[in-house]
Amino acid sequence: MSKSGAKKIQAIRGMNDLLPSDSPRWQFFEAKVRTLMQRYGFDEIRMPIVEQTALFARSIGEVTDIVEKEMYTFEDRNGDSLTLRPEGTASCLRAAMEHGLLYNQTQRLWYQGPMFRHERPQKGRYRQFHQVGVEAYGFDGPDIDAEVILLSARLWQELGLSEHVTLELNSLGSLEARAAYRETLVAYFNEHRALLDEDSLRRLESNPLRILDSKNPDMAAMLDAAPQLLEHLDDESREHFEALKRMLEAAGVQYVINPRLVRGLDYYSRTVFEWTTTALGSQGTVCAGGRYDGLVEQLGGKPTPAVGFAMGIERLILLLDTLALVPSEALGGSDVYLLALDDSATTEALTLAERLRSELPELALTLHCGGGSFKSRMKKADKSSARIALLLGEDEVASGSVTVKFLRDDREQRQINQRELATILPELLTR
Repeated sequence: MSKSGAKKIQAIRGMNDLLPSDSPRWQFFEAKVRTLMQRYGFDEIRMPIVEQTALFARSIGEVTDIVEKEMYTFEDRNGDSLTLRPEGTASCLRAAMEHGLLYNQTQRLWYQGPMFRHERPQKGRYRQFHQVGVEAYGFDGPDIDAEVILLSARLWQELGLSEHVTLELNSLGSLEARAAYRETLVAYFNEHRALLDEDSLRRLESNPLRILDSKNPDMAAMLDAAPQLLEHLDDESREHFEALKRMLEAAGVQYVINPRLVRGLDYYSRTVFEWTTTALGSQGTVCAGGRYDGLVEQLGGKPTPAVGFAMGIERLILLLDTLALVPSEALGGSDVYLLALDDSATTEALTLAERLRSELPELALTLHCGGGSFKSRMKKADKSSARIALLLGEDEVASGSVTVKFLRDDREQRQINQRELATILPELLTR
C-alpha cells in the first residue's frame, strides 16, 4: 500500500509492458519482416482487435479449447457479444470478404499485432501476445504453399536462425477424406480407450485428430501405431502434397514428414506445416500454418482456396536473444550526446542540435536537458550509449566552435568549427 492507502495498480497477469530496453529487438525483427513482405509482393492489412464473437465461434469451432476456455469475450453496452481476437486468420478473412477483396482476384496479405488468449502464462507464451501472419487467397495449386514456406525459410536465413529450426510437413487431405479418416481413428482410439488420458477422452468426440498431437509419454507407443492420415489421402491431395515436396526439394529447403502434425483449428485442409526449434529447451513451434480452403465458405462466402501461417513474435525474440543474434548496431541508442557546459549556453546548444538534425537526418542525437552541475551533465553523457559528446560552453559560443569528447575511444578531445561539424562528424563516428 502507498502512503495514501491506495493499492498499487499493476499490469494484468500475462499482459506485459515492452520496455525501452526491449523495443530495439522488436524493431529489428519487425523491420526484417516488413522488408521481406515487400520483396515477396505481400501487402499489409490492419484489422481491429475486437470482433463479433460469432466470427471465431464459426471459424475456429465452438468445441475447441480456444472458444471454450481461452477467449476474452464480453458484452458491450448494446448487448452484443464481442471478443478480443485470439488469432488473425479469421479477422483477415472477414475483412477481405467485407471489402470485396476475394471476388475474381487473388490476394497476398500480411499483418502483425496483438492477439489475446486466457492461457496459463509461461516464458514465450502470454495472454496478450503478438503475431505476424501471412494469408494468400485465390491460389489453389501447391506453388503458393511452397511460396509461403520459402518466405518463412528466407526470414530464418536473414535472422541467422536457419540452423536452429526444422520444417515439419503433413497433409490433412480434403474435408471428405479427413471425415472418413476420423471414423477410422475414433474406432482405433476406442479399441485403446484404457490408454487415453482425460484430455484425450474429452477430444475423442469433439476433435479426435488433436489426440495425435498429445505429448503424454504414456500414450506415445499407442499413438505411433495409430492409422496415419497420409495413408488415407484422396488422390488430389496426395498429388498436391507430392508436388509441394518436389518444389521444396528443388529450392533446397529440407523438411521432415510428421504424420502426427495436425492443427488445433477446424478450418485446415491439405498442407499443414510447422517450423520447430530445440534451442529454447524442449521442442517448440515458432511458426505454424497450412491450407484452409473451406473457411471462406464456412463464413458464408463462395469457396475460395487459402493458405497462410502465423508466427509468435515473443517466442522469436526470445530465440534471437538466446542465440545472441540481434546485432549490437540494431540495439539503438544515440550517436551523439550534446550538452551545454552550463545554463548560459542552453539556447545555443538547442539551436545547434536542431541544425545538426536538419543537416544530418540519419544522426541519432540526444540533447541534454534538465540542467545540473557540470559533473552530473558529463555523468549522463557517459551513461548514454553515445560514442561522442559535443560540449558547448561560453568559450565555444564566443568562437563559434564545439568541443568533441570521445566517450568510448581513447582519443584526445578536439575543437571543431560549428560550420564544419556536419562534414566532420560522420567521419569521426565511422572510425
